[in-house]
Amino acid sequence: MSDTTTTRTNDVLAQRLSVLGDGPSRGALARGLRGIEKESLRVTRDGRLAMSPHATALGSALTHPSLTTDYSEALIEIITSAESDASITLEKLDELHRYVYAVLARNGEMLWNESMPGLLPATDDGIPIARYGDSNIGRLKYVYRMGLALRYGRTMQCIAGIHYNYSLDDEVWRALHAHHQSTATLTDYQSERYLALIRNFRRTSWLLMYLFGASPALDARFLRGREHKLEAFDAETLYLPYATSLRMSDLGYSNTTGQSALRADYDTLPGYLEALAQAVSQPYPPYEAIGTHRDGEWVQINTNVLQIENEFYSTIRPKRVTHPGERPLHALAARGVQYVEVRCMDIDPFEPTGISLETARFLDAYLLACALDESPLLPADAYNESNENFGLVTKEGRRPGLVLKHDGQDVPMLDWAGELFEKIGHAAATLDAVRGTDEHTRSVAAQRLKLADASLTPSARVLQTMKDERQSFLQFALAQSERHAAHFLARPLDAATIARFETLARESLDQQAQLERDEVGSFDAFVAAYRAYTLNRFSV
Repeated sequence: MSDTTTTRTNDVLAQRLSVLGDGPSRGALARGLRGIEKESLRVTRDGRLAMSPHATALGSALTHPSLTTDYSEALIEIITSAESDASITLEKLDELHRYVYAVLARNGEMLWNESMPGLLPATDDGIPIARYGDSNIGRLKYVYRMGLALRYGRTMQCIAGIHYNYSLDDEVWRALHAHHQSTATLTDYQSERYLALIRNFRRTSWLLMYLFGASPALDARFLRGREHKLEAFDAETLYLPYATSLRMSDLGYSNTTGQSALRADYDTLPGYLEALAQAVSQPYPPYEAIGTHRDGEWVQINTNVLQIENEFYSTIRPKRVTHPGERPLHALAARGVQYVEVRCMDIDPFEPTGISLETARFLDAYLLACALDESPLLPADAYNESNENFGLVTKEGRRPGLVLKHDGQDVPMLDWAGELFEKIGHAAATLDAVRGTDEHTRSVAAQRLKLADASLTPSARVLQTMKDERQSFLQFALAQSERHAAHFLARPLDAATIARFETLARESLDQQAQLERDEVGSFDAFVAAYRAYTLNRFSV
C-alpha cells in the first residue's frame, strides 16, 4: 500500500470519526447494539458426543428465544439479547451459561468449549440431527438439516463457533448521511455503509484469524480417513505448526459442493440479493441426483445450489430482523441492512463463555473502523485475493515472515497489520472518548502485542499447553471444558433467575405444542409455499 493511499484512507476515517465523536451525535456511538450467538456441543464427562435429546428444562429448540440447537441435537446455540454495551452482552452470555450448565449437570453432561469437536460417533450417520417437533416449520428445519448432511456430511456440521452481531445506532447513519450530503434515502445509505463495512472486513479479516484463531489442532478421527496435508502432533492429533484456525480453513468444505463457485456481490445490496436469490433457485446436478425424497420421505428442501440463503457459508453476513414467515432476503430487500453478523470467530478455549470482553472491545473498534474507512468495491480479483489471504492465515498465520497479497502486490503480513492497527486504534480512542473509559484502547494495545510475539496468540497457546502438559487435542479440550464447567457450577444462579428461565422454557414448550395443535395443511403444501417465497409463518 502506498503512503499516499494510506494517508488518504486515514484522513477519511479521521474525518468521519471526528463528525461522530465531536458533533451533536457524539453519544450515538455508545448506543449501537451487540449480540452473541455461541455454539457448543453437549458432551458426556469423558468428552464423547451426548446422544441424549435436547433437555426439556432448556425449553423448545424451535421457539425458545435464547436456547436452541444448530445442526445436531447435541449442538446447543446460546443466544444473547442485543445490548448497547458489550459488557452487558457478556453478562447475559454468562448468565445463560450458568443455567445451561446446571441443567446439563443433572445428566452428567457439559459443554465442549472448543470449536473443533471431541470424540464423535464411529460413523458419520451416527451423529443425531436436531429435531424440532411435528409442526410443519419444525419438520422443515429437520429436512433442511438432512439436506446439509447429504451435501456436506454430518461431521462437518459439528464444528462450533461464535457469531458476533454488530450494529451502529440509527443516529450515526443520520449524521453521516447529512455530512456526506447523500442523495440516497437514509435506508439505502445505511445499507451502502454496512456493505462498505463488509468489503473492508472481507479484505482484512485475516487479522482476526491471526489474533483470535484458536483451532490449530484436531482429533485425527474427525477426518474419517479423508486425505489431508496436516501433520501428526501425536498418535491421535493432527495439526499445522503455524495454523491459527483449522475451523475456518478450507479443510472442512470440499470444492465439489454446490456453493464452491458462489461469489456474493458485496458492492451493492441489489447485487448481493440477486446472487443469493439465484443460488437458492438454481438447480445443481449432483443435488438433483440425490433428489428431494428417499423412500417417500423428504431429505432436502430442494436440489438447488443452496436450499435456503442461510446455507451460504460466509465469514460475515448483512442481516435484518425478519417478520414471522419472512425470508431473510425479502427482509433485506424490503427494509435494508440493519446489522452485520460476524461468523468467523473461534471459541476461545481459555475463556469460560468462549469469548472475552477484551476481544469484544477490540471487535467493536475494528468493525467501527471497517464501517467508516474508505471502502473500494470488491471485484472478482479482489474477492479471490481476500479469500486467499484469509485461507493462508488460517493455516500459516504464525509463520515468520508471512507475505500476503494486497491489490496484487506482495506485502508482509505484519506490516499490513501495523497499518490496520493505526486505524483500529483511532476508532478505539474515539469510542473511549465518548464513553469516558480506556477499555477499547487497552484492548487494542493488548492485541498489538501479539504482532511482536506470536506466542501470545490463542492458537500458539493451545499448542504450547498441549506440549507442556503432554496432551492430545482431546485431552486438552476435555481438561479446558471440565475447568469451565466447574467455573459455572460453582456460581449457581439465584432462585429468581432460575425461576425466570424455567418460565421461559415452559412457555416455549407450550408455544411449540400450540403450533402443532393448530397446524393446518400438508407438509408437502407447506414446503411448496416456502419454496415459492409465500410462507407466512416462521423462517428456518
